[in-house]
Amino acid sequence: MQQIFNFILKNSNRLLFLLLLVVSLSLTIQSHSYHKSKVISSANFFTGGIYEKVNNINEYFGLRAQNEELAKENARLKSLLFNLKDTTKLPEIDTIKGVKKTDIIVSKVIHNSYSVFENYLTINNGSSSGIKPNMGVINSAGIVGIVDKTSKNYATVISILNVKSQINAKIKKSNHFGSLIWNGKSTGFVQLIDVPRLASVRKGDTIVTGDQSVIFPPNIGIGTIENVYTEEETNYYTLNIRLFNDMTNLGHVYVLKNKDAEEILNLEKQSKKDEQ
Repeated sequence: MQQIFNFILKNSNRLLFLLLLVVSLSLTIQSHSYHKSKVISSANFFTGGIYEKVNNINEYFGLRAQNEELAKENARLKSLLFNLKDTTKLPEIDTIKGVKKTDIIVSKVIHNSYSVFENYLTINNGSSSGIKPNMGVINSAGIVGIVDKTSKNYATVISILNVKSQINAKIKKSNHFGSLIWNGKSTGFVQLIDVPRLASVRKGDTIVTGDQSVIFPPNIGIGTIENVYTEEETNYYTLNIRLFNDMTNLGHVYVLKNKDAEEILNLEKQSKKDEQ
């Protein structure tokens, strides 16, 4: 306290000058509308700048929550789309009974490999979220892979960039189908094999998931034809497909829960056993 008094006494002249300056400025501003308006304008500019900076910071830290909400909304819309028999009309039976053949679980890629022949992803949802092996995984650009194994809170996904991956796909304009594989060479391309030679194919044609898949709904985007190769010893084409997806940069994904898939797969397994 003594130091404060000493400071005031030592700087009394300066403090008195500053006090009188503040009082005179206040009186001047109050008595002149021009000066008053300038001060208010300057204050608004200063505080507005601060508020803008604070708002920008808040928006930045809120991006994660906004991304989560957008992913959930996209999942809801995709779920509605996949369950429509006619995408121009609302579903009648499924909506009334509350039954959907394809549900969607939002998840996020926490690990992604793409530099070896057998690439896998890890997502941050597992069996506790309803995820099971053989469920399809997509994102907003197209297909990503198929669930391989699950734990309580995580799951591994066989990437489409895996030489063991094989998915039913078709040419969108003609419905001619084949098997989608990866030759292990480029992260930007996959191959559609066993496409019959009678199919009309050309560079730029769109490739989508086929109708014979129980893992993916039909017509999910995969990519476009980049090259067409003719197998001399067979009556089939091999198509080099440029992927819509950048498989080296994956964030939120959607796991597709087809309620009929397990029943169909078990029936097909039983038929194969009976044939043996």
